[in-house]
Amino acid sequence: MITKSIQILRKLQTPSGLLMASQASVTTGYNRAWLRDNVYEALGFEAVKNHRAVVKIYRALLDILLKHEDKIDWAIKEKPDARFKYIHARYDPFTLEEIWEEWGNKQNDAIGAILFKIGELEEKGIKIIKNRHDLRILQKLVWYLESIEYWHDEDNGVWEENEEVHASSVGACVAGLKKISKIVDVDKELIKKGQETLNKLLPMESATKEVDLALLSLIYPYNVVNKKQKLEILANIEEQLVREKGVIRYIGDQYYHKNGEAEWCFGFPWLAIIYKQLNRPDKYAHYMRKSVEVMNDKDEMPELYFADSEEYNENSPLGWAQALFLVARIGM
Repeated sequence: MITKSIQILRKLQTPSGLLMASQASVTTGYNRAWLRDNVYEALGFEAVKNHRAVVKIYRALLDILLKHEDKIDWAIKEKPDARFKYIHARYDPFTLEEIWEEWGNKQNDAIGAILFKIGELEEKGIKIIKNRHDLRILQKLVWYLESIEYWHDEDNGVWEENEEVHASSVGACVAGLKKISKIVDVDKELIKKGQETLNKLLPMESATKEVDLALLSLIYPYNVVNKKQKLEILANIEEQLVREKGVIRYIGDQYYHKNGEAEWCFGFPWLAIIYKQLNRPDKYAHYMRKSVEVMNDKDEMPELYFADSEEYNENSPLGWAQALFLVARIGM
């Protein structure tokens, strides 16, 4: 399964370095490249120590941002007042052009994710930054988060849905700003404002979502919550969202709703990773077994299963899920 998962991820990577969210043949739009998905998919390559693939992904992400630098400059100069003025979430993985179709494009966590991982990889000695142009765009991402006032900006969140202040988005930005502050200039007040919002929101994700799968990101990879917050998030998710074939995103989720909320497969390896970090071998083993059980006969981890069924949707494999499986299995 490890070998197959690596092969699956490799098949999703395009010549540019970017990975598609799922296989090229899907009709759902998941043959595109998301900023966020590429950060999570890169975790799989990092887990197996394929640093060459990791570097290629992040340099491609920087190339996207440099290609659209004028848009970032515009947003820095004047706080965006429309979704299309924000840094876009999805791109053509071959041309690096924006996909203009509306898809909940205000996704502040994606920018925090890029800053966080580039900062962390550089810290580990994995050189992502090539030159002054890369440094310039990273500095501009910091200014961009300041301009949009990320600490109270209503974005579409990880799930690309209704605009609210999301703990998972604010937390990603806090983590990103902390990490990248060792490389470019970051005003400490900018981090403080986000941390204050985060502490007020938690353990809730937003005003309308008390419990949300996206909150796991605050534990892994961002590690931006204290022990009490961490345990509260885990308890709430396990009590309310864990199902037989995956973890539902939140109560009342309508995406792929069929007799109930869809069950997202990557919730299992995500929980396994966290419990391994917490030195809970019993819980780790439980969620690793669940991870293996939801793979299909091609050793692919689908995006989701329809509620209480053996039927999964077209987005199989989901690169993000396959990568988290590798992290859970060998990357810890």
